[in-house]
Amino acid sequence: MDFHHLKIFAAVYQHKSFTKASEKLNISQPTISEHIKNLEAEFSCRLFDRLGRRIAPTPKADKLYPDVIRLLDRVDKLSENFLFEDGRVRGNLIIGASTIPGTYILPALAARFRTAHPDTAFEIIINDTSKIADMVLNHEIFTGVVGARNDNPLLEYCPFIKDELVFVGTADHQGRPGGTPLADNPVILREEGSGTRINMLRLLTQAGIEIKKERIAAILGSSASVKEAVRAGLGISCLSRVAVQDELTRGEFIELPLPSQNMRRDFYLIRYAKRTMPNHYQAFWDYLRQTSVSEAR
Repeated sequence: MDFHHLKIFAAVYQHKSFTKASEKLNISQPTISEHIKNLEAEFSCRLFDRLGRRIAPTPKADKLYPDVIRLLDRVDKLSENFLFEDGRVRGNLIIGASTIPGTYILPALAARFRTAHPDTAFEIIINDTSKIADMVLNHEIFTGVVGARNDNPLLEYCPFIKDELVFVGTADHQGRPGGTPLADNPVILREEGSGTRINMLRLLTQAGIEIKKERIAAILGSSASVKEAVRAGLGISCLSRVAVQDELTRGEFIELPLPSQNMRRDFYLIRYAKRTMPNHYQAFWDYLRQTSVSEAR
């Protein structure tokens, strides 16, 4: 069995595309296709259905993929162990993150880690919590930081640092005397799958405040866009305090309290529970686990 065939198979499976696998591996698309055909011939089965311009993994590919990933990880680990003998941490780290940790927390921590380990380099992929979890599940990345957890037993979650959510609006959103700003004003939501959205709706439900469809003024894909929408008077929203602290300090936003609700939440480190991480990823994971809130900010 050609080891190179397996590496190409894993890239095609992950990206669901010959073209994207070609770009990732810097190999021509015809060569990618030829390697997959050879692997299919070796296994005497079809691994990908060609659906016009799209491809879809077959059940055989779904069964093969986890074993291939484990094999590739073991080979990478074998090579790294020899390089790791001098005690130096080296390599590229691709870290997934939801918006708040990816924007406000991880860059500073990555800089500090790289100061201690100059042979490392970082790529931080920012997406919503649900997408980062899916990327870990699909072995597209080794680890990430997210703002909510699900119940998938294949994922390991480790509390990282605590965050505080805050409902904000402008002075115009204070509402009428005796009114309830959180119940009276239009609402701006983050997109489906956002950890902030999940926690926001949970807090409002616990407080007995229902968000009816007609109250939703906008659904936006980032904290930055939500802040601009609040600033423009489109509605109120819920954001991480670290994301709006400057606006609160300058008086551009006002805080809309939600009485008797715990507004704290955890950010979590996430990884595939049974997947062995390369040495430099493990070193960064251990570093993040030892990081306090004050150090992270």
